[in-house]
Amino acid sequence: MRSTRTRLRVVGTALATALALTTGSVFAVGAQAADNPRQGEWYLDALHLPEIWQTSTGNGITVAIIDTGVKADHPDLVGQLLPGKDFSGLSGGPEVDPDGHGTGMASIIAGSGKGFDGNGVKGLAPGARILPIKIDSSRDPSKMLPPPAFLKQVDQAITYAVDQGAQVINISQAVRSVDISPADVADLQTAVNYAISKGRLVVAGAGNSGQEGNPVMYPADVPGVAAVAAHDHNGSATSESEHGKYVALAAPGVDTVEACIGSSGYCQAHGTSDSTAMVSASAALVWSLHPSWTGNQVLKVLIDTANKPNDGGQHSDYIGFGNISPRTAVQYTGDPGPADVNPLVAAGISVTPPASEFLPGTASSASVAATPTPAPATTHPGTGALPGPAQAGAGPASGSGALPLVLGGALAALLVLALVIVLVVRRNRMNSTGQPPYGQS
Repeated sequence: MRSTRTRLRVVGTALATALALTTGSVFAVGAQAADNPRQGEWYLDALHLPEIWQTSTGNGITVAIIDTGVKADHPDLVGQLLPGKDFSGLSGGPEVDPDGHGTGMASIIAGSGKGFDGNGVKGLAPGARILPIKIDSSRDPSKMLPPPAFLKQVDQAITYAVDQGAQVINISQAVRSVDISPADVADLQTAVNYAISKGRLVVAGAGNSGQEGNPVMYPADVPGVAAVAAHDHNGSATSESEHGKYVALAAPGVDTVEACIGSSGYCQAHGTSDSTAMVSASAALVWSLHPSWTGNQVLKVLIDTANKPNDGGQHSDYIGFGNISPRTAVQYTGDPGPADVNPLVAAGISVTPPASEFLPGTASSASVAATPTPAPATTHPGTGALPGPAQAGAGPASGSGALPLVLGGALAALLVLALVIVLVVRRNRMNSTGQPPYGQS
């Protein structure tokens, strides 16, 4: 799976977007200069977040982010983090992020917006708190972990998140089936089963190799995990977003503005990583209003209130059960379903890859763990990003392809001073398509 982080310098780029995020519903946002990070967060208005915040901000909910760490001193994240855990073996601990990916996810979920003179990145659930759990997702081929070892850190991180009381577990990372064994998947399923049995919700990115073989990705394909695809300004799945039976939901995944570790402190990004963070944040908004619910029930409400595929079906390989509608979800007054029934397991939407799609020589070493039976614990193929701030320099990314954003004044909105495309960093162990074994989703 390829992992790319492109970098873009933009000054005052105009945003003019017509947003059609629901079947039969169009949301219009007028042209405006992106003079600050907040103005670039087009999805806040598209998803009606200012209205939602009158009812819920995600207060009382903890979202664990299993990622590269979180930059604790970023102005938009100060005071938003809980003490976390480092499973990576790298220096610095969970509140140091050498990559920036985890920092971006944290800001999308719970950014306070206090940076940039109060116009920084505001997350979808600013009242939620982040539990940073650091794993080794190094981009350096010489230091990259073997995929099974990487996945083992994910297993440990899931268990830790559950034991620390996190309700939502966000995993914007992905591993191809061809680089792991059924035994690795069984261990991952055990960790996921544990989370679900304790009433938690696990959300993972579907991956960004939709045009590069569309491989099955884990943990997204683990039964019970909410696999998230990316959609564009028009509500269509992006071309990079992976597709398949296991996709549960879709969320905005283009022209995302997020906190980062670059000199400007802000980046533009794209990919299912960002979409995953938005689903996790939406879950926090709903859960805050219904603290007695389990993750199964929160997920069922997100599914039931999603904007369904245009073909009239209930499920699409490209956007799952639909594009998230957090406003409808927080207004939901119906039955959330049984506390102990995972709606994805009940629907049987996961995929079991054939033996040939696992790491050679390991297909018979173990069978995948049984799908969870937790006790109550309480469409269309997309066309990629539309013309917008990130379009000129954006390429396929398997994380959120982050673009450091330098923000100017209103007059500078007429000028694009520079477009700087930085390296595409490829991981080792490339297959014939040039994809690395794992990466940010």
